[in-house]
Amino acid sequence: MVLLTPTSIAYTGTSATVGANGSVEFTACSSLSLNGVFSADYDNYMVAVRVTPATASNVGYRARLRASGTDATGATDYTFQRLGADGTSVTGYRASGNTFQMGTVYSGKYQGEMVSIYGPYLAQPTAWRGVTVLGYNDASIQDYAQTHSLSTSYDGLTLYVSSGANPTGLVSVYGLVGA
Repeated sequence: MVLLTPTSIAYTGTSATVGANGSVEFTACSSLSLNGVFSADYDNYMVAVRVTPATASNVGYRARLRASGTDATGATDYTFQRLGADGTSVTGYRASGNTFQMGTVYSGKYQGEMVSIYGPYLAQPTAWRGVTVLGYNDASIQDYAQTHSLSTSYDGLTLYVSSGANPTGLVSVYGLVGA
């Protein structure tokens, strides 16, 4: 794995900075766009995200692919299958929409996610597999398998919350060598 540095970032919120190693730290941001992280150098990527929301609870955390600084927002281009476990309950569902799902952020609760993205820069549909671990109810897990149906080359992604929350955290994008 090779840690990648975005060519640029854009955000809505208090602050976001690219660190010396390429990771992006953000404070109280409702959206964060990373441009130029996907390229012809790698086919597959790993994204590590940790967030803690400042306010609001039970708010959806989402992602969209980006091409040349513009989010892909087709109404049904993203399809996901979710499996969740919280306490002794296990649930699942499938849906389509205009985003990838990344879990739910809860007030003052830590969330960590590891995402594998398959072929975002290739002109083919993109697959996404994410596992989210939450501090909600002591421990909760959400597992997502997702696809983006368009055969478009994407060079970046946007992370955002559906409303409120404005999380603080860190995001790192890695190119997978030989994968």
